[in-house]
Amino acid sequence: MSKLSHTLRRFNRFELKYLISLKQADIFKKALRAYLIADEHGNGNGRYALASLYYDSPDLRCYHEKVDGLRLRRKLRIRLYETGATLKADTPVFVEIKQRLDRVTQKRRVILPYGEALRLCNERQYPENVCTEDEAVMDEIYAYIWQYNLRPVSIVRYERQALIGTDYDLGLRVTFDTSLSYQVHRLRLDEDPSSLPLLSPDRVVMEIKVNERIPYWLTEMIAAHNLRMIRISKYCRSIELANGLASTFSQHASAFA
Repeated sequence: MSKLSHTLRRFNRFELKYLISLKQADIFKKALRAYLIADEHGNGNGRYALASLYYDSPDLRCYHEKVDGLRLRRKLRIRLYETGATLKADTPVFVEIKQRLDRVTQKRRVILPYGEALRLCNERQYPENVCTEDEAVMDEIYAYIWQYNLRPVSIVRYERQALIGTDYDLGLRVTFDTSLSYQVHRLRLDEDPSSLPLLSPDRVVMEIKVNERIPYWLTEMIAAHNLRMIRISKYCRSIELANGLASTFSQHASAFA
């Protein structure tokens, strides 16, 4: 992922998630090709790798807000779009708050060098020379870290293939996440991964992201392929696996085993 300076800092959208097999994903992607194109930020097929360092309070407030289904909930993460290059202190990353308000997903994020992102989130050092357009989000992140004593708790990594809408379906995005893994120790993105499987390797998390409503053709396609929506949180899954907790996600995942 390049040209981060041109990336949207704030947006609202609806997200629908599905847990499917690799075979189902391949068939569905072939059907989508008639309507969508590969995300230009990935390689030729819209593929790229992601790593997210999640933060939570000592009592796992963010985790419990999700599990309890709170109408308004938030979480903080440092997100890296991996390119294969060595992650350095000056490598740009996103520091973002992902918020859920009823059915709407909202993101507010800033772009910082990795070293500054760590100083902000781990050491609570407010960055210098924040641009005007980022001040409100930076203030929110800083206050959020202090208010709930946030600290790093989990890293989730995966490979993503993203397809996006053309002029007829602006804002539509369908992603397929594979090779999902997690770790709850050595919580730095610049260290060698010590990851464990988040899901069975033949499972795919498919997400449909849209600004307003799902196009009629896509609704029909989902029904034709008999896909069922599921509540999935990669972060929550990592916490549950690390602590031996049961979850709806685990129950659905086991149904495919």
